[in-house]
Amino acid sequence: MKFFLGVDGGQSGTEAFIGDAEGNVLGAGSGGPCNHAAAAEGRQKLVRAIGESVAAACAQAGLDQTNVRFAAACLGMSGGPEDMREILPADVVMVTDDAVIALAGATAGEPGIVVIAGTGSIAFGRNSSGATARTGGWGYIFGDEGSGFDIVRQALRAALRAEEGWGPRTALIAALLDATGTATANQVLHLFYTPEWPRSRVAALARLVDQAAIAGDAVARDILHNAAQQLAVLTSSVRGQLWQTGEPARVAWTGGVFESRMLLERYRCLVELEDGNRAGPPRYSPAAGALIEAYRAVGQFVVPKGS
Repeated sequence: MKFFLGVDGGQSGTEAFIGDAEGNVLGAGSGGPCNHAAAAEGRQKLVRAIGESVAAACAQAGLDQTNVRFAAACLGMSGGPEDMREILPADVVMVTDDAVIALAGATAGEPGIVVIAGTGSIAFGRNSSGATARTGGWGYIFGDEGSGFDIVRQALRAALRAEEGWGPRTALIAALLDATGTATANQVLHLFYTPEWPRSRVAALARLVDQAAIAGDAVARDILHNAAQQLAVLTSSVRGQLWQTGEPARVAWTGGVFESRMLLERYRCLVELEDGNRAGPPRYSPAAGALIEAYRAVGQFVVPKGS
């Protein structure tokens, strides 16, 4: 039998799927985060996380990890090193980024666009000719518009303006102070510069903006509507590069930011106004998308079953 491997190497955890030649998912496994960037021990963490997830998937599939060799394997992650080809036992190894496998999973391998908005943000698309395009994903300093981190950044800016008397009053001040145990918005600002508050932890506070908006805070509502607008612009830019005017595109959204119903409804409305786009949640996970890309790497179009 031929076996195929898809791995989603994320910053919060690693997921691996093993499938047969017909697309049946035989096993799935989880591992630790692929914190491979910068740190001296980063590569060791990455190798260990992948090893853990693949071992767990092999065990569920009833395969001997020490002897199995995959016909093709796809590893998707942000900034994945090319030398992963030396680690994965496969005839064909594809190392790509997380946006590629997110799109493959979201559209089940079909042409379309995926917009990812979690801690950061990016839009990525592929059309029926196989051409691809991306917008965003520039990081928290120069980009990540509409992301969780950006939403909290805008909330803190609004709180600082209100605290200093040159912006409208907002419930975001009390929400941020309560969540961080601080006395002033200025203290929140300095707290967010400390190692104890990495970007992912800051981004998680985006839920406070959603709660304030639902409660009727106009400032919070405007922040969410603006984030939705920015994410819609990223989407429109990708479709403009890959689809003709009047040609509808399938769009999928993913990431914690879209847990905000207010933001999601605004985003979906804006996206579907353009050329008959069809927007919806992802059909499969990024790990399933990695498995789809593993099949694609050897010229097969297979949708995983049981994922």
